[in-house]
Amino acid sequence: MNMSDLEATAELLKALAHVTRLAILHGLVDGERSVGDLERAAGIGQPTLSQQLAVLRKADLVDTRRDHKLVFYRINHDRLREVSALLDSFAGTVAVSREEAGTIARLRGNGAAMFARLL
Repeated sequence: MNMSDLEATAELLKALAHVTRLAILHGLVDGERSVGDLERAAGIGQPTLSQQLAVLRKADLVDTRRDHKLVFYRINHDRLREVSALLDSFAGTVAVSREEAGTIARLRGNGAAMFARLL
C-alpha cells in the first residue's frame, strides 16, 4: 500500500471515529431515513447533523436520494464492506457478508449455543 492509499484509508477511519457520525450510522442500520427522521432518531440538531452528514458523504459512507424537498440517507454497504475487510485484515480474519455469516451460522448450528458446545 502506497502513502496516498494509506492517507485515504486514514481519512476513512477518521470519518468513522466520531461519536456523532457513529450515531448517524447507527440510526441508518435499519434502512433509509430522511434528514428529519435522523434528527429525531439520533437526537442531533440540524446544523450539526448537516455538517456530519457532509463528512459521511465525502467519505462515501452514505448514499442519498432526493424526493422533492426531502433528502433520504442510507448506509453505503459496499463502502462499509471495504472498512470491514480492512479491519479483518488487521485481525487476520476474513470479511464475509451478513448473508454469508447467516449461512455459516445456520450450517454450524446457529448462535451462542453452538459456540458453547465448541468450547
